[in-house]
Amino acid sequence: MNKSTGRLVLASIAGLSLFAAACGDDEGADEATTTEAAATTVADAPTTTAGPAIAGGEVFVTGSSTVEPIAVLVGELADEVSGGELAVTVEGPGTGDGFKKFCDGEADVSDASRKIKDEEAAVCAGTGITFIELEIGIDGITVATSPNNDAVTCLDFAALYALIGPEAEGFSNWSDAQALATELGSTSAAFPDADLVITGPGPESGTYDSFIEIAFKKIAEGRGTDPKAARNDYTQSPNDNVIVEGIEGSDSSLGWVGFAYYEAEQARMKAIEVDKGDGVCVAPTVDTIADGSYPLSRSLYMYVNEQKLAENPAIGAYVDLFLSDEGIAKVSEAGYVDIPADRLEASRATWAHANA
Repeated sequence: MNKSTGRLVLASIAGLSLFAAACGDDEGADEATTTEAAATTVADAPTTTAGPAIAGGEVFVTGSSTVEPIAVLVGELADEVSGGELAVTVEGPGTGDGFKKFCDGEADVSDASRKIKDEEAAVCAGTGITFIELEIGIDGITVATSPNNDAVTCLDFAALYALIGPEAEGFSNWSDAQALATELGSTSAAFPDADLVITGPGPESGTYDSFIEIAFKKIAEGRGTDPKAARNDYTQSPNDNVIVEGIEGSDSSLGWVGFAYYEAEQARMKAIEVDKGDGVCVAPTVDTIADGSYPLSRSLYMYVNEQKLAENPAIGAYVDLFLSDEGIAKVSEAGYVDIPADRLEASRATWAHANA
């Protein structure tokens, strides 16, 4: 996807008149985007082309704002196929908040930028909700700074922990983190003597959780700090566009967002290469995210409420369309990365088995 396409997709979501909430992978969405989506038959296996329009209905999708652009595009495709027969409402309050609604029985589908946590699954079990987990795409969490920051080009996990981890509380200058980074064995270049201005998602965000899990967990466990937390004293926002603005707004900024938001706004941000600790700095690209060589790659998911699926054929129609060739193509159109063919077939097989 080129930059202009990505910018159009993300801008359309942020600007829709019926979508008043912030487009962030965190809490804060109060209203949802409604599109008219297709109703296709729930077959033994998903079709590889969009199915014929049939009876309409309603589907409510909540969860990750990382996945939200994909879900909106599938809703628009469904509208074209059905002639407006089925209404799909999509919102993106964040993965954590989405699971809260989903496990309370308030949503048909919950999009997620990480796997459901054990405690979240326990809440679902407690309310009698069982679900189908489907991998639908890949993201590369992009660590970014201002294009004007020439002093920082690559950060390893130890450096990221020293700058953003729980022991970084109170560090207001990049150089404040130097001693900790050195103690942790970081091989990143010396930090500049410049204000450390951090903007990123908050704890309710799947992007926050995934970033901490991948970059910090091993280090935190070794040091006896919280393996699920970053420092608290940075600007947290439920709005990815606000994070982009924060990264752009300071010449010595630091932040992290989903790859699609970076891809659409490369003129405003510079991606920092990431080293997982082996001395190899890797930039986020479609290829490095797809092959897993980019250290902050992560899978994207959708979760389907089995009880609601049995009662509402429209849910099955929506998921059928999502997993069709036309539907899954919206992953890359939204700015993310397609899962390999074998993993896509695994998701299709899981879905087919659930509907057997």
